[in-house]
Amino acid sequence: MGEVTAARPGRPDGRGYHFERTTELPVSADAAYAWHARPEALERLMPPWESSVIVARRGGFADGAETELRVGVGPVRRKWVARHSDHVIGRQFVDEQIEGPFDRWVHTHRFQPIDASHSKLIDLIDFTPPLGPIGGLAAGSIARRLSRVFRYRHTVVAGDLIAHGRYSSAPLTIALTGASGLLGRALTAYLATAGHRVLPVVRRQAREGEIGWNPDAGMIDSAALEGLDAVIHLAGESVAGRWTTARMRRIWDSRERGTTLLARTLAGLTRPPKALISASAIGIYGDRGSEVLTESSALGAPGRSLLAGVGRAWEDATAPAAKAGIRVVRLRIGIVLTAAGGALPPMMLPFRFGAGGPTGSGEQWMSWIALDDLLGAFEHALHTSGLSGPVNAVAPAPVTNHEFATALGHLLHRPSFIPAPAPVLKAVLGQMADELLLFSQRVSPNQLRQSGFQFRYPELDGALEHVTGRAPKD
Repeated sequence: MGEVTAARPGRPDGRGYHFERTTELPVSADAAYAWHARPEALERLMPPWESSVIVARRGGFADGAETELRVGVGPVRRKWVARHSDHVIGRQFVDEQIEGPFDRWVHTHRFQPIDASHSKLIDLIDFTPPLGPIGGLAAGSIARRLSRVFRYRHTVVAGDLIAHGRYSSAPLTIALTGASGLLGRALTAYLATAGHRVLPVVRRQAREGEIGWNPDAGMIDSAALEGLDAVIHLAGESVAGRWTTARMRRIWDSRERGTTLLARTLAGLTRPPKALISASAIGIYGDRGSEVLTESSALGAPGRSLLAGVGRAWEDATAPAAKAGIRVVRLRIGIVLTAAGGALPPMMLPFRFGAGGPTGSGEQWMSWIALDDLLGAFEHALHTSGLSGPVNAVAPAPVTNHEFATALGHLLHRPSFIPAPAPVLKAVLGQMADELLLFSQRVSPNQLRQSGFQFRYPELDGALEHVTGRAPKD
């Protein structure tokens, strides 16, 4: 990972305050600049704990182009418009706030060559807070926030460039279902900054660069799938929320029906994709105590677990594509750690109020994966021709629920000893509490490791620090 060689917090000078961070990258300055020049780079750079939304882009990446954001904390959002200028191809560009919360904000991105395969990424920010001397009182807080943000950003840039460098640089054209979801949006940005073209598969009227489908009606634009390099299938009803009978039916049907339609369509193409990477989940193993589960382990009993039954049906539905000679990878995904959504924010909430602790007995095993490693696992599956069948997408160091609670409490400087009793969870959440909070699954990523995948965050502490932007000392 890139080494931080300078990080100076805001300090008074003649024009306000100055922040700087420098990281050495294992790529040329031209390659680092090219990564930042791709439109999707901003999505990759936005920390998951920040409430920022890209509203519009105008003018591409040239001098005079503008990017409009909504930024803020919680429900309070401000408009922020930045104008690009001072582009020196392969060496720098500048973003200057022309509308927003600061009296002045000029962000210079520099890419300084070291040699043919190494460079320095340098972010320089000159800012003046609003409200004159009163705003100046917040300069220290702003600098600390910038330190968190740019520590995250530089880690992402270095990690992505290292990961992309392990695979062929030939661009792929990839269809992606579920592109509007949390994972789909992150995966789109990740693959696009690697130079690939991602075509969202959408239920609404498809626009240019999109592919239309409606699994409920059995409709998909098969002609648009001809000649693609790969398809990634994520679509499915969210499992979050109380599981009513109707909800459980939708969870099942959305996965089985959509996957069946997609796999049969791909199997019938004249020029089918080389690979279908289909999402699955470790819920397929059911409740297994402390048993170490690999891709060859027996699956859970469908009658005892909704997710075990859904997982079987989900994976079985990919069979037509496999029979047609398409390489099918079924990624069995564990608990995905990101502060942007999913399981982690609800788990963090009671800790913020000093009421955090284990759920149930705390002895159940949790198999997790940092979002960046999950994105890397999809990339690895796309490029690794020898990989097929079930692949456990989890970190190599699962933890008990008690260990997870302890790590989270330590990171947030909060107690972690107040348990959430299983009977209370079941009363409030029903069957969902059993399968998502109380079931024990100690899963090992054997196929990923044996095929050469390298985790960025193999240990829980490092993963939590990255996705929350915090460290125990913060």
